[in-house]
Amino acid sequence: MPVGGAAHRGAPDVTAGAAGAARSLPLILARELAANLATPMFLIDAEGVLVYFNEAAELMLGKTYAEIGPISATDFGARLDLAELDGSPMRRRDSPAGIAFLNREPSHRTLLATGLDGSRRRLEATAYPLFGKVGEMHGVLTVFWEAKS
Repeated sequence: MPVGGAAHRGAPDVTAGAAGAARSLPLILARELAANLATPMFLIDAEGVLVYFNEAAELMLGKTYAEIGPISATDFGARLDLAELDGSPMRRRDSPAGIAFLNREPSHRTLLATGLDGSRRRLEATAYPLFGKVGEMHGVLTVFWEAKS
């Protein structure tokens, strides 16, 4: 169970890696933050794997994390069919999460995304890398919300 005991139905414990090794404190704390807020968020680990999204994100994405499970961030982005505001396809590396992951810097933009339920939405998304005390990147936290027209 995560720090503070706020378990999320169907979500794995991101505090343990694939081989059972302990995950980083920044990932643990980011997951706890996301689990306790009503703002849609998802979390990508340092290996580029989507390891969690909260209930608020489930409502906008149209599926639960339990239905999707751990998936590469690239595959997750492809499922969302990200697009520029003019409708042209967005390269994954140009998405806020892609920029935060690859360039190790925060990013924000307005974009179009198709939820896993088929609903197309105009979203604001902000992503920032999660660094440890010595500057090692532990992952990316992305916050998003439906944009006002």
